[in-house]
Amino acid sequence: VQDGNARGWKRAGVFTPARRDAVRRQLLDGARRDERIVAAAITGSAAQSGEDAWSDIDLAFGLADGADRDAVLADWTMSLERDWQAVHYWDLPFGPSLFRAFLLPDGLEVDISFTPASAFGPYTPSFSLVFGVPGKPPALPAPDTRRLIGIAWHHVLHARASIERERLWQAVHLISALRDHIFTLAGIRLGLPTTAGKGFDALPVELRTSLQRSLIASLDAGELRQALAASADALLDEVARHDPAVAASLTVPLRRALK
Repeated sequence: VQDGNARGWKRAGVFTPARRDAVRRQLLDGARRDERIVAAAITGSAAQSGEDAWSDIDLAFGLADGADRDAVLADWTMSLERDWQAVHYWDLPFGPSLFRAFLLPDGLEVDISFTPASAFGPYTPSFSLVFGVPGKPPALPAPDTRRLIGIAWHHVLHARASIERERLWQAVHLISALRDHIFTLAGIRLGLPTTAGKGFDALPVELRTSLQRSLIASLDAGELRQALAASADALLDEVARHDPAVAASLTVPLRRALK
């Protein structure tokens, strides 16, 4: 899949933009030579001119009809391990696609999605076609805000119980997860990306400021209670922006739980 030039890179140190560009270029050259790959695109920040010194490599490959995806994955994994000394990888299934994320020794991450050609295309605007013809990817399901709100109030109740039971690390986990759910609900409302917190820094300053009080610096039970109370207040405010009736129904039980 690759050519021998990959072995010329040193194995130590942190990757540079020049190295990242060279790796991406050679991976795309390899895709062009692989007859089982009929389309390829650059995705992520590089597809929208948002790449910086810390960006990783995001690629999408469309597989020919009848191509054995498992065999393609095996060959490309062997190539990344042999030619780029990948030290680990993991998979993320997403609809008809399978994303495989590789870690190289210098900290460069290479994410490649493998999708049948008929479903190959942009899930998001971060998609720049390199070769081939895009198909029609399935529509993404609408975010389940009801479920997110439910998990959030669940975390309020269980964080309070964890504090009282002196399971303080569990409380830290739940309060931190609660904050993430609040940010996610706000991101959905405002049309911002929420995966891995990508749009959180673009949320309104008022929300970000209010949730600074939910940050936890110690395992002191009093501090945990204060952080949980701040999170619960922010949750009710955010739910009210989605559905005032739901927020009203949650206010009394959550306030009682935190007394």
